[in-house]
Amino acid sequence: MKRYNCLWVFFLMIVAGSSWAYGSGSSSSKACGKPGFTDFVPAENAEAAVGSSFSFTASANTYPNTIKVNVKGQPAAFKVEPKSQGGFQVSGTLPASLKGVYARIAIAADAQGNCKGEGGWLVKIAE
Repeated sequence: MKRYNCLWVFFLMIVAGSSWAYGSGSSSSKACGKPGFTDFVPAENAEAAVGSSFSFTASANTYPNTIKVNVKGQPAAFKVEPKSQGGFQVSGTLPASLKGVYARIAIAADAQGNCKGEGGWLVKIAE
């Protein structure tokens, strides 16, 4: 009987020791840094003319080829240029089909570490 008790103790020590190994958040795992979006033009809730231009800055950790921009659910034409101090300048035009409505300029992109980020702002498009 004593022999079986020693085996149980040994078994529990192995199970408990291996369970502590998981979820430790070791330093070898890479932190996720979501892409950031700033410097929105036109400003939040500002009025913009039909077909006018918009721009924003994407953070330096953003993969520029993954940037997607939609205006009120419609894909927008835009271009991405690197900035001298880091990051990317994204500029495009509002769709001519949107008139007299509030529209969200929605942004989505991927960044280093397989992180996804979203952002955007609301503008009023004049008639």
